[in-house]
Amino acid sequence: MTTELSERQLEIVEAAGRILTSSGVSGLTIKNLAKEMKFSESAIYRHFTGKEEIIIAMLTFLAESIDLRLSSLNSSPDPEGKFRAMFHEQFRFFNLHPHFVVAVFSDGLMEETQRINDAILNLINVKMKHLMPVMMEGQQKGIFTNALTTEELMHIVMGAFKLQMFKWRIANFQFDIIRNGENMIQSLLTLIKSK
Repeated sequence: MTTELSERQLEIVEAAGRILTSSGVSGLTIKNLAKEMKFSESAIYRHFTGKEEIIIAMLTFLAESIDLRLSSLNSSPDPEGKFRAMFHEQFRFFNLHPHFVVAVFSDGLMEETQRINDAILNLINVKMKHLMPVMMEGQQKGIFTNALTTEELMHIVMGAFKLQMFKWRIANFQFDIIRNGENMIQSLLTLIKSK
């Protein structure tokens, strides 16, 4: 299922991402969103029923974007190449759209509502859908270590990515996430590759 967002809805979602990144969930109000966009509050309500729907639209849009972008990357013949391409693409996307980095830290969004939790879980599942086969193939071909289960490797890799993005956000996006991301990818490969 794809979520069709109008151009205006996408602008609202992006503005919501900026507010969430700078002020957290408590800062995302329809009033603050209208102010950010120089709209009236009623103009926001013409596009979304409320804050929950905006957050869900943002998470769904991001999940679908990740799914589409990573689906088109599977051209590399080897698992290491696929691994590098996947993470390079993620760092490239977030470099262009830093306001979506809040979705990487969905912790602050959790427990808002069950629908938001479901959208967060879907986002995680989309990431795993693409990473899991690459990790499994790498282990089967002896490229990645078999000393850990695929699930354990996934936790290490996804945790390292989340930490890198957290450091970038805390630094107010002031360092080169592409370069630091490439260093992280290389470090992870040093850890997970078979010796």
